[in-house]
Amino acid sequence: MRLFFLIFTLASTALAGIGITAVLAAGLDGWEPIVIAAAIGAALGLPAAWLAANKIRSL
Repeated sequence: MRLFFLIFTLASTALAGIGITAVLAAGLDGWEPIVIAAAIGAALGLPAAWLAANKIRSL
């Protein structure tokens, strides 16, 4: 479980950053698109961390 939380912290931060960068590069202004992109990135971090932690654990 600790491995999952560690990977989730890294994955959600990276995916949220990618989403925010994409929103800003698209020229969308305001706080709403930035918050939505960060939330989607954090939500996508959950399954990514779960899959990565299970794959590492199975090794």
